[in-house]
Amino acid sequence: MSKEKLEWISVGHVDDLPEGRVKTVTARTISMCLSHFDGQWAAMDNRCPHQNGPLGEGSIEKGVDGKCWIRCPWHGWDFDPLTGVPPGGHDDAGQELYPVDIRDGEIFVGLEPEPPRERTISDVMAETMVNWGVKRVFGMVGHSNLGLAEAIRQQSNKGALNYVGVRHEGAAAFAASAYGKLTSKPAACLTIAGPGATNLLTGLWDAKVDRAPVLALTGQVQTQVFGPGAFQDIDLKSAFDAVANFSQPVLNSSKHSELMSLACKTALVERDVSHLIFPDDVQTIANDAKAAHPTGRLGGVKIIPSDEDVIAAVKLIKQAKRPIIVMGHGAVDAAEAIIGFAEKLGAPVLTTFKGKGLISDDHPNAAGVLGRSGTPIASWFMNEADLIIALGASFSNHTGIEASKKIIQVDFERMQLGKFHPVELPIWGELSTFCKAVMQQIETHKPQEDQIRELTERWKIWRREKQTRLSESRGEGIHSVSVFDALSRLCPEDAIIACDVGNNTYSFGRYFESKGQRVLMSGYLGSIGFGFPAAMGAWSATQDFEEYAGRKVISISGDGGFGQYPMDFTTAVKYKMDITHILLNNSQLGKISKEQRAGEWEVWETDLHNPSFAAYARLCGGHGAKVTEVSEIEAAIAQALAYDGPALVEIITDAELV
Repeated sequence: MSKEKLEWISVGHVDDLPEGRVKTVTARTISMCLSHFDGQWAAMDNRCPHQNGPLGEGSIEKGVDGKCWIRCPWHGWDFDPLTGVPPGGHDDAGQELYPVDIRDGEIFVGLEPEPPRERTISDVMAETMVNWGVKRVFGMVGHSNLGLAEAIRQQSNKGALNYVGVRHEGAAAFAASAYGKLTSKPAACLTIAGPGATNLLTGLWDAKVDRAPVLALTGQVQTQVFGPGAFQDIDLKSAFDAVANFSQPVLNSSKHSELMSLACKTALVERDVSHLIFPDDVQTIANDAKAAHPTGRLGGVKIIPSDEDVIAAVKLIKQAKRPIIVMGHGAVDAAEAIIGFAEKLGAPVLTTFKGKGLISDDHPNAAGVLGRSGTPIASWFMNEADLIIALGASFSNHTGIEASKKIIQVDFERMQLGKFHPVELPIWGELSTFCKAVMQQIETHKPQEDQIRELTERWKIWRREKQTRLSESRGEGIHSVSVFDALSRLCPEDAIIACDVGNNTYSFGRYFESKGQRVLMSGYLGSIGFGFPAAMGAWSATQDFEEYAGRKVISISGDGGFGQYPMDFTTAVKYKMDITHILLNNSQLGKISKEQRAGEWEVWETDLHNPSFAAYARLCGGHGAKVTEVSEIEAAIAQALAYDGPALVEIITDAELV
């Protein structure tokens, strides 16, 4: 093609490359090896045909005859910089060359006009993923997912997908898990083969056991080197089989849009993990198939309890003198109906820890959290109850639902009914439809005992006790009750709160008085490190869904939990995430220290050597404040909540005062 028809692209200045040197430059997306030798300039394809070694990181070498050769830094293959031809024995075709022009000291290379972008298998699957409602991808771009990453980039440029590049794949999985718990919609995780993929597993297990939809997209080595032990080649199908409800490789012969449809549908319908494996060479194969849509593939979700079950439930309720309701995380979409049901019955509402926030603690029927992270109010009403109505609760041993009492258990998953022990009346049905059906048959029913008046008195007793705990001090840090007393006053009522695990979380469950905030946690897995990545997932949901827009995101952890993924604070800074992190620093794994003492073990290796987390947050480009006195807590948290971006409040706490 004539020079006039080429597109000339600047790749630098002559001062950038001394005589006798080579370097890598990029024009459009084409990587080239630029060389300067004997007063001449040349540019060739940067990829050595042997193993794609980067020629621009190599050198100019002169042979005994004085001729110059570009030498690959990986295995020493040589190429003539002016012709691209090797001295022989490597590749007779040689390297592609690009014309070079020097204009006023600026270096230009000439490229033919860019052809229309060819549609690929990755494009088909990315478009299908978008059609199924996936709005967010968390991940790391790497050498074995570049074709898929390009398809995701194309969707991002169209505004159809939002991408968050994390510093550790584990944070991506936790963020996606929290996103799924909050929205009931799957986000995707993108990784490379091998270690990038396996780093997802903890966060994916968190999603699986807490029934959150997640889509994992992992790169893989080229199909031609499957099996014999190539670099980063592991059997990803086997590695993910236990955690993923759906796990399949993407091959050239696959029905690509259908494969992605099945992955998305499984994540949504089963509320579980789906996994697709993308071999490197398959990602960029041309494919002009149409993307699939979910239309006609999903049915309704309401399950109406049987008439017989409703009649039996009404009979038990009318016989009860002290009925209580236990509301679990499974009631997240039915909380309003359940609260109305409780008001009609005059029944206290106890929540599981995962259900905290589904009823405001200032509601007349609220009895707080039941179990290890709970209040003495909830324990009192559990002990005194003669009927338990368990709605969307999984009967975790952390919750402490008394198995010997009469129990009506309602769940839309039949396998959850009586899962750990028999119950008086297991009912298969959707929770709000159950409440509506029963209420229609107890219009004139009056509670036999006034438990609501008792609730008021029990709250007064507990709040007086919390006030006495506020004054407790051993001179070794702040009592955690002071932290959550202040946060209870300052936290916006519609905030989303992501909790880590440990003493900080037990104290949050016990002392923080919810006004209806949404709480996210690593429930059944109980994984340390969940808190801050989960907040990144929650913040992303506030950007992707109008119903969460403008809601403040807060995360809570100890020093041990934040130390798991600290570098992803820079991710929050990069994407200007409005997250306030409350960090209770006791310089140890405090919960484990307590367990060692309780088991009459020596306290061993639970102490932690920490930096100043507040200073670290500032070094990363966010807001950081350190609190050592009770009098400083409220102002520090208020200032952090007002900060527009990632903010961290480090509070020095006493590990024994929880």
